[in-house]
Amino acid sequence: MNKETAIFGGGCFWCTEAVFKMLRGVFSVTPGYAGGEDSSPTYNKVSSGNTGHAEVIKIEYDSSVVTYETLLTAFFATHNPTTLNRQGNDVGTQYRSIILYTTEQQKEEAERLVEKLNAEGGKKIVTEMKKLEKFFPAEQYHTDYYKNNRQNPYCQLIIEPKVLKMQEKFAEYLKEEEIK
Repeated sequence: MNKETAIFGGGCFWCTEAVFKMLRGVFSVTPGYAGGEDSSPTYNKVSSGNTGHAEVIKIEYDSSVVTYETLLTAFFATHNPTTLNRQGNDVGTQYRSIILYTTEQQKEEAERLVEKLNAEGGKKIVTEMKKLEKFFPAEQYHTDYYKNNRQNPYCQLIIEPKVLKMQEKFAEYLKEEEIK
């Protein structure tokens, strides 16, 4: 197994956690905070928009099963990377589109894909890219939020469409139990 780590922020981490847990080769998705200055971020502090941190997920995956490029492609397909500091009704820097790379190779792959997507036309991608300094895991109640709260209106209205989009667009990459 080739264990690697990817850190993405695509708005609310409940959404991104739910979609990335579906991929074959992903064995762990942890909601958390990164990209800011606060050395002890909490959900309440990050939600204020004053910490500089974004809601992110830490994806641990087997790169012999799923590539970083596939993760990037899914990342860009399941959120709006063209809106600055916003995903739908979630507004603020804590919801920004961000890639926190852990290696120069990840940085180069992300830059190539953004260049390619921008060349295809449409709105310009505003995803921030920076080297990961530190990842802070979120409070435990954020883990498996979608799985544990499917009746919650936010889950039904916001997360469910992203899950369905992942099932439709990335069926060939899904874990067997996620194929509908």
